Amino acid sequence: MLQELIGQKVAVHFLDGTSVREGVLEELDERFVKYRTEYQLLYIPVSSIRAVALETKERERPRVGFGH
Repeated sequence: MLQELIGQKVAVHFLDGTSVREGVLEELDERFVKYRTEYQLLYIPVSSIRAVALETKERERPRVGFGH
């Protein structure tokens, strides 16, 4: 199922509650996922991943301030 996400920008959420974002899923096999951000190349054990999220639409940021 993750094969479909190769080459796309995804967020990886880990079992311990942390996550990495703004990276591209480059390769995967039955044990590791290769994930590249602007600053790092990560080899992530599949057993440590809780979820992989694909951003399909940018969220609108709430407006801050008074008035209309």
